[in-house]
Amino acid sequence: MKKAGILNRHLSGALAELGHGDGVLVCDAGMPIPDGPHVVDLAFRAGVPSFAEVLDGLLAELVVEGGTAAEEVRDANPAAAELLEARLPELHLVSHEKLKELSAGARLVVRTGEARPYANVLLRCGVFF
Repeated sequence: MKKAGILNRHLSGALAELGHGDGVLVCDAGMPIPDGPHVVDLAFRAGVPSFAEVLDGLLAELVVEGGTAAEEVRDANPAAAELLEARLPELHLVSHEKLKELSAGARLVVRTGEARPYANVLLRCGVFF
């Protein structure tokens, strides 16, 4: 048994399969999930686990080059916007509709229980060397 890091076997296994350039959509409970990507649904109830908890856990385990979020997050959810800007120096903002289009190309979707709007980010995996 692992003693640290992400303990969820489905999520841990999915992360191990990622490679350079792969996309990981970390999304709130309301984001439409496209057909295609592998989905690990962590949502338990409204707000649990939070977007921030899951994002921080993923960033501790993954090499991330950057991310893409919806520009609407700045007005609708300033706390999530601040979190994203603090954690991802390479953050690109696009319309929410464009983010939904881009999500179809993700390799993995991690759904949180977040119940605040626009708490979504498409992470782009990097490489450790």
